[in-house]
This record gives sequence, C-alpha cells and structure tokens, in this order.
Amino acid sequence: MQQLKIDIVSDVSCPWCIIGYQGLQLALEELQDSIQAEIEWHPFELNPTMPAEGQDIVEHITEKYGISVEQSEQNREAIKQRGLTVGYEFGHRGGGRIYNTFDAHRLLDWAKQHSKQTELKLALFDLYFKQGGNPSDHAQLLETVESVGLPVDEAKAILGSDDYTQQVRQQQQQYQQMGISSVPAFIINNKYLLSGGQPPASFKQALQDIAAKT
Repeated sequence: MQQLKIDIVSDVSCPWCIIGYQGLQLALEELQDSIQAEIEWHPFELNPTMPAEGQDIVEHITEKYGISVEQSEQNREAIKQRGLTVGYEFGHRGGGRIYNTFDAHRLLDWAKQHSKQTELKLALFDLYFKQGGNPSDHAQLLETVESVGLPVDEAKAILGSDDYTQQVRQQQQQYQQMGISSVPAFIINNKYLLSGGQPPASFKQALQDIAAKT
C-alpha cells in the first residue's frame, strides 16, 4: 500500500475546489487497494479585501473578470453541470453573494487539532454552495462547527480573538511564494503540483504515476 501526502490549497467559496476534491476522492476510491492518502487543507482567499456584508455574486464576477451577465450565468451553469459529474449538487442560490472567508480559514486550521479538518471543510462548502449561507457570519460558522461534532465553545473563543490569524497569514504567504495564484492546488508529497478541478481519470493517472516514482 502506497501512502501519499496531499496538501490542498483552496477557499470555501471556490466551486472548482469542491469539484476538484470530489474528483480526487473518486480517483482514490478506485485506487483504494494500492494507494492511501493523508489530506490536509491550507488557506487561500479568493477575495481577501471583501467587506463583511459581501457583494452580489453576479456583480462581483462581471467586475472581476470583465465578462457579461450572460457569460457569468453560462459559467455558473457549466460549473453546476461539472459538479453533477462528480456527485456534487450545487444549490439553487439565485443571485447569491460572495463573502470574506478569513474566519472560516482560522477555524479550519484549528480543526486539524481535532482531526476533523476535512469534515469541517466539506460542511463549509455545503454551507456556502448548498445552503446559500454566509461563511463570514459567526453564528453560521458556529452552527457548522457543531454539525461536525467540534467543540462550539472553543470555536467561539477563537472567533472572538485573533487566534490562528498568524498561522493562516503565514500559510497564505508560503503558498503565494511557491507561485500558487489560483485554486484549487493539490500538492502531492511536497513535490508534485496538480491544479484545477481535474476529472477523476486525470487524478487517477497522476496519482498512479506519482506512486510509481515514490
């Protein structure tokens, strides 16, 4: 059995990040007799300067990427369809909003201590994409923490302090210095980089190739 370490750099408001993770998981299921993976999540903020109230998602996308409303809607439909191919159903959020995700990343760093980082990450994806929730809202974050069995009192104390702020900033800087400017980024055994929401077959081939070299 080959053991691989997979570090995933991502944001909880990044649709391609959950699509990529689902593709990775499907590949790992097919390879479960030969490869096991230890997964750790690392922070990346798509919109680090986003204010607390957020911004309308269509307004944000058209401004940020210089595309039309029609193109924005076409892109969202394409993402929705890609999600279905890997077993993830995006919610019907209508317009929706983009929010600041820094506090969510602080909680994700803390969740490593409790060995529930992936559970919290997936719950935060669902909060944003399926429930149309706000991952910067402390009440919603605490509900999400509770839903995966993490201690709410600890999480509340973190959100009321600057705990894990430095750790998150350091990780963000580290990966920026490594040249990662878009997500998701999958770093395997601290050496090999896979970028984007790859389909399961691409992950499977890459993992097999890397395992053969290890």
